[in-house]
This record gives sequence, C-alpha cells and structure tokens, in this order.
Amino acid sequence: MHIHQSEPEPRIVSQEQWLAARRKYLEKEKELMRLQDELARQRRALPWVKVDKEYTFQGPHGKETLSQLFDGRSQLIIQHFMFGPGWPEGCVGCSFKADHVDSANQHLMHHDVSFVSVSRATLPEIEAFKKRMGWKFKWVSSYENDFNFDFHVSFPKHGTNDKVYYNYKMVPFESEELPGTSVFYKDEQGTVYHTYSSYGRGDESLVGAYAYLDMTPLGRNENGPNKDLTDWVRHHDKYEAMPVQNSCCH
Repeated sequence: MHIHQSEPEPRIVSQEQWLAARRKYLEKEKELMRLQDELARQRRALPWVKVDKEYTFQGPHGKETLSQLFDGRSQLIIQHFMFGPGWPEGCVGCSFKADHVDSANQHLMHHDVSFVSVSRATLPEIEAFKKRMGWKFKWVSSYENDFNFDFHVSFPKHGTNDKVYYNYKMVPFESEELPGTSVFYKDEQGTVYHTYSSYGRGDESLVGAYAYLDMTPLGRNENGPNKDLTDWVRHHDKYEAMPVQNSCCH
C-alpha cells in the first residue's frame, strides 16, 4: 500500500538556533505534561457509579459475569471493540488499538489491572478473528446481554437522519457499533463500580504508534479523504510487503 506523503517544508538553521528553538518548545512540552498529570489526578477523583445490573458474557472458558472478568484483581479495563454479529472482521481502528494491548498487558496484570475486550459478535466469530490477528488478550462476547447498549457503544439500527447518545451527547447515527474504553473497580466486598469511560478520539492516547508518528516530521500524515486513520491504517495482516531498504547496518 502506497501512502502519499507531502514533502515537509523545513526551516534550515544553525545548530545554535535549533537548540534555542528546541529549548523553547521543551517548556511547552513540560507544561503539557504537567497538565496531563493534573488531568490524570482529576480523573482518579471522579465519582463512581455502582453497577447494579448483572451482566453475563460468553468467554473462552464458558459464561462469566462482569465481576468474574476482574480475574482476582481490583481494577478492570474494558475495550469496547467494534465487532458486530455477522461482521466479517473487527473494526480497523479498534484493531489498530488492540495491536498495542498484549505488550502492555503483561505489565498491567502484575499491577492489579485486568484487561478484557468486549464485542457483540458471537464468541466463534471473535475467536476466529482473534486467532487470525494473533492476539492473546482476553476477549468475550456480549451478544446475549445489554452491556454494549448500556454503555452507549452499540445501537439499534437507525436511519441516517436519526441521532444516538454517544460520547456524552446526542450525535448523528453512524454505525450500530462504536468504539470506547470503560474502567471498573471492585472492592473487597465484591461490589463493582463504573469509574470512567472514554469514547472517540479520547482513546488515542492508548495507541502507541501515534506517539511515535507525532514525533516525526510528517506526523500522522492523515491527508486522505477521511482525514483520519482510515486513510492509511489496515489490519496488520493486510499491509503490502514493505520494500527492502538499503542500510549500512547488517
């Protein structure tokens, strides 16, 4: 797959001028980091909502409740993975994010955090796609419960002029499935609380590839018709073979 890249327009300066500009920009980076730390503190201070409804999911080892998905830990992160019943494959964007999970998960599980993906696709559909993509994280089906609907990532089929509640406001209907991430806490008495949910671009911080791209001269280079990741991201088994690059290192 060829990705169109526009040539950057650099301002060529001396080493001293570059260093002065870089130090000035560093102050902005530090300011942003302080703001991010403060936002994280405020996120942890948000109120919680007790989850009174019982949800039962179909997983690789049979039926499991939301409480059982914690797997002995007190914190649970759920990826609302766009993959509806009958779909031939999962969403490209959700797959892009999922490609980053397994490496992080080997550390999360040792820090009192469980990670699970949830989709409305049936378990056989999920298992087949998961095997194709080579992922190891836990993935369960909510096909037989209202979990996706209650957390506002799945919607009954609507007309194009209808609106649905997504990302904390009414928006035009785009799809029966949309992405998001939800976080839960379970106390020592076994009570489960919903502590946080993020939708849309709020999940971009979980995509490590973007952090790398944002450091490069061309950035994300999402300059196609959609102006987003769908202009270039593919399921990782669908990229064309990359040409061999000449290198001085062997």
